[in-house]
Amino acid sequence: MFKLTGLAAALLALATAAHAQTTFTVALRPLADEKAVFATVESRNVVPARARIGGTVVELTAHYGDEVKEGQQLAVVGDQKLQLQIHALDAQIQGLRAQLAEGQVDFRRAESLARSGAGSRQALDQARTALDVASSSLAARIAERDVVVQQMREGAVLAPRDGRVLQVPVTQGTVVMAGDTIARVAEANYVLRLSVPERHAKFIHVNDKVRLDGADLGTEGPVFGTVELVYPQIQDGRVIADATAPGIGHYFVGQRIRVWVNAGDRPGYVIPEHLIHSRFGLSYVNRRASDGTVIEIPVQRGRDMPTPQMPDGVEILSGLQNGDVLVAP
Repeated sequence: MFKLTGLAAALLALATAAHAQTTFTVALRPLADEKAVFATVESRNVVPARARIGGTVVELTAHYGDEVKEGQQLAVVGDQKLQLQIHALDAQIQGLRAQLAEGQVDFRRAESLARSGAGSRQALDQARTALDVASSSLAARIAERDVVVQQMREGAVLAPRDGRVLQVPVTQGTVVMAGDTIARVAEANYVLRLSVPERHAKFIHVNDKVRLDGADLGTEGPVFGTVELVYPQIQDGRVIADATAPGIGHYFVGQRIRVWVNAGDRPGYVIPEHLIHSRFGLSYVNRRASDGTVIEIPVQRGRDMPTPQMPDGVEILSGLQNGDVLVAP
């Protein structure tokens, strides 16, 4: 008996869920008047990868369109004078080490003579001073060599951000100065840069939804984005705004795509498209009357009005009233 009761409850729940999915209550709601505008896929920041030393580009691994990671080596700038300075400093360091060794021997000899009383205190001080000078000179030359070695390491030109290489204005063998641009990297954070006529400026706000055609993104159905920034300056009669949407990172930087933005509100009815059926060129819906009977009534379809909550939404221009309950065919 308990098993039958549980089965009946499960069937009742399924029937209730099916009923909830196959009915829809019509409600008057504000509808956004959308306007199609063109947007450009832009990077938030285009960062130059610059040479840190002057010299010649001896290695160039960056190419147009390459995806790069922050810190990745894009090129190597070499300067032959740095290698010559290394050789000169190595020779000086070798001589100073020999001088330091001689100073240590002289200091130990002067110290031994002073301890036995055969040498003067002045000779000991002179030997100590000579030893300190030799030690300091050696340390200075080693530090100077480290500076040159660091300059050679800084010949590596690194990617400043994750992103895509847009421009490489140099070739292998190009002579560059410190600060010259070796490559320009578009940061991997892409946005849609909208250009909206100024008469619609009052309708576009931060966090407004924008709609893209899914076919442009290689997907089915509409794709929705969000306005993140509205620039406070009108240029050439247009308002500039930035929006984000999923999937735009696969576009070419600078590519133009069509975007629908809000251009005002008006009241209207929107219902799911699967509730509409057509016959002889006319559109019909099934409306449930107050006594529970279902009546087929004609309606006039408007344009598609997809939303994140109703991807298959269709505007109904006539035939429905607020509060009507529709039943799926």
